[in-house]
Amino acid sequence: MHPLVEEAMKKAELAWLGRPATAVWCLWIDGTLYVVHGPGEQPAPGLADAAQALVIARGDHGGAIVAWRAAVSRVDPESAEWAELVPGLAAKRLNAEPAGPLVDRWAQSNVVSRLIPVDEEALTPRTAERRFAPTRSGPPSRLL
Repeated sequence: MHPLVEEAMKKAELAWLGRPATAVWCLWIDGTLYVVHGPGEQPAPGLADAAQALVIARGDHGGAIVAWRAAVSRVDPESAEWAELVPGLAAKRLNAEPAGPLVDRWAQSNVVSRLIPVDEEALTPRTAERRFAPTRSGPPSRLL
């Protein structure tokens, strides 16, 4: 993983996903970004069915500083990973109901997505914009 991606994501409480970008609350744990989305939570259009996504991290002053490609998968509510990860994720959720009911609601009606960097490349936001922008000859080459 590129060091700039690691450093930016350690500090991130918010990231932008896809093109056009959607801001999402997120949590970075051990080289993996987690995003909770769905009914009653934040929207993340297309993320539940995506295989890859473009992630853009912002800096301390709110501007975009680095973009990276991620492999996207779901955390299964029946898995050991869910049992270990999601209660801590719920505890980090601002303005949320108590963790127990929140975890139950997420398991029933939401998606917890896992986004893992797929390569060592870190893009500038401008480079990412050019690379994943719509083209005249066809649909956008966007991730997500």
